[in-house]
Amino acid sequence: MIFTSTPLKGAFTIDTEPFQDDRGLFARTFCKNEFQQIEHRGEFVQFNHSHTNLSGTIRGMHYQLPPFSEIKLIRCIKGAVYDVIIDIRKGSPTFLQYFSITLSEENMKLIYIPEGFAHGFQTLHDHTELIYHHTSFYTPGMEGGIRYDDPAINIHWPEKVQNISDKDKNMPVLDDDFQGI
Repeated sequence: MIFTSTPLKGAFTIDTEPFQDDRGLFARTFCKNEFQQIEHRGEFVQFNHSHTNLSGTIRGMHYQLPPFSEIKLIRCIKGAVYDVIIDIRKGSPTFLQYFSITLSEENMKLIYIPEGFAHGFQTLHDHTELIYHHTSFYTPGMEGGIRYDDPAINIHWPEKVQNISDKDKNMPVLDDDFQGI
């Protein structure tokens, strides 16, 4: 695996190094020893799989509140997404800045998202699937979110928004009182 720092400290993109032969391919997507080079100390305790039917769908921008903050490791296994993270760490020099990357079944990239980030994505193909690894269990009532079209963040989504949940559509926009987590 090849770890590349993003402009947001602690977040990394990860390139797999597939071994290919006439049978197909094999690629490692997690190795505790290799993840030590990015100082990963968490234990992944929950894995989730999402399937999104329509291209242009947005899911996010979600996070869990302390003490249930989580590290996420995300990979697209079918289709493609425009994946976005927002730094919401109190006192961070990149507070409220975002980073985006296309994750797809073809490029086999992953994104490593540390605690203190909101996360979301827009599907670029119909029937897109993601695998998420989490270092904290989902805790109802301890989640937060930022509206996908918040003018303070100004995310440039690549597709017209075709589908979004009522919950995500009604997330709050940030105000001057938001100090991060």
